[in-house]
Amino acid sequence: MAITISGDSPNLTNASLTTPTLTSPTFAGTPSGSIITSMTAQASTSGTSIDFTSIPNWVKRVTVMYSGVSTNGTSNFLIQIGAGSVTTSGYTGQATSGAGTTASTTGFNVCNNIVAAGNHAGAVTILLFGSNTYVESGLVGNTTTGATMATSEGAVTLGGTLDRVRVTTVNGTDTFDAGSINVLYE
Repeated sequence: MAITISGDSPNLTNASLTTPTLTSPTFAGTPSGSIITSMTAQASTSGTSIDFTSIPNWVKRVTVMYSGVSTNGTSNFLIQIGAGSVTTSGYTGQATSGAGTTASTTGFNVCNNIVAAGNHAGAVTILLFGSNTYVESGLVGNTTTGATMATSEGAVTLGGTLDRVRVTTVNGTDTFDAGSINVLYE
C-alpha cells in the first residue's frame, strides 16, 4: 500500500485497507501474575479417591473445593499431594472442630466431623512455601446437619514440584456417594 500526502490537501493513492487479523496471545514460560485456572470438576459419586493430575510446574497455589460431598462412612476427608506420585507420609497438621482435633501424618486431614450421607462443602488452600514445602489451610463443614465447620492446617515437603492432588478419606475405604470436587490453581 502506498500513501501519498502532498500540500494542504492530502491525497491517498493506491491505498487499500484490510481488516487486521487478531490472534490470542500465546504463553511460554512462567506467568508473572495471578492466572487462575479451573480444572474440570469431578463427580464424587463413586470410588474411594479422586485424583487431579497434570498441574503445571509454575503453580504456587492450589485450592480444593468441595460441594455437597458425601461418603458412605464417617472417616475424615484427607487431601494428599505429590510430585510424580502421591505422597502418603511426612504430613504435619490437624483438623479442629466441635468434634475435637484430629491429626494425620498420611495427608492433610481437612474435616473431622464427617457424617455418613451428610453433604459437606468448603475449600482448602495449598501454598508453595519454598523448596518444595507446601502449607495447607481450609474450612470444610457438614451443610446437612449444621455440624460445626472444621478448620485445618498442615505442611509437607515433597521430593519435587507439586503436580497432583488426591482427595480421599483417612481410612481410604469409604466410598464417595454424592457431590463434586474441583481444583483451582494459580
